[in-house]
Amino acid sequence: MNWISNYVRPKINSLFSRREVPENLWTKCAECGTMLFHRELAENLNVCTACDHHMGITPRDRFHALFDNGVFVEVKVPAPIVDPLQFRDQKKYPERLKAAQRSTGEAEAMLVAEGEIGRTPIVAAAQDFSFMGGSMGMYVGNAIIAAAERAVELKRPFVLFSAAGGARMQEGILSLMQMPRTTVAVQMLKEAGLPYIVVLTHPTTGGVTASYAMLGDVHIAEPNALICFAGPRVIEQTIREKLPEGFQRAEYLLDHGMLDQVTHRVQMKKELVTILRMLLGMSPPVMGDLPSPESIATDVVADKMET
Repeated sequence: MNWISNYVRPKINSLFSRREVPENLWTKCAECGTMLFHRELAENLNVCTACDHHMGITPRDRFHALFDNGVFVEVKVPAPIVDPLQFRDQKKYPERLKAAQRSTGEAEAMLVAEGEIGRTPIVAAAQDFSFMGGSMGMYVGNAIIAAAERAVELKRPFVLFSAAGGARMQEGILSLMQMPRTTVAVQMLKEAGLPYIVVLTHPTTGGVTASYAMLGDVHIAEPNALICFAGPRVIEQTIREKLPEGFQRAEYLLDHGMLDQVTHRVQMKKELVTILRMLLGMSPPVMGDLPSPESIATDVVADKMET
């Protein structure tokens, strides 16, 4: 009996027991409920393959898809004073920062990088909504200023991907002061004659929308992104009326003249390259690794001369 229970039964159970599937292999779409395999979802840039719902994507993953061959160089951002107000709610502010850094693997809510997209040199910045709601604090202000200064230094256009719940309450008035600071940074680009393109992603709200997110030369949004200052729930409670269907969503803002275009995330790189090269007065983009039209024409002339 001991031999059967101690050896035979465990052996049989090991052969027929179900293997445990790691929880991170599948993601459920919040819009349609479809279970999506993680590799398939990553290849589609975190866009649901069943209903085209645009899920959140980290700045680093976005940049890997945006820049040519996924190659980019991070721009250093000056570190601000940590916890200048000694703020504490249920937790101390430094504890919240450390928790966000552990969960995201990033230093703060914005990543700044430089590189090429479609062989067009740019400086880019992207907010991470998973880092304390992408809230605009002193670091975010420093990041936008650093990106603008780098763009002016290199004479490159600046592309910004916004995603924020507003100003960071733990930094109080210092957070709100990033609104005029970033406005001055945008003005630096305009005075240098450099394009500033904003891509508004879900959600872009609060003081971010009231400052640098709506000061671009061109405004593009991802489908169904929430873009507003005060959210629809707050407005409904204030005016005590039911808001129109799709109010404050990207498509609604496009129809009412607040946006220039709504573009699918998979098509975003191609759209940005076309707009940037047009604004910079450059030749149309050459897709893939094909030679440029100028080089083809030169080769044809050379062949004729040889014959």
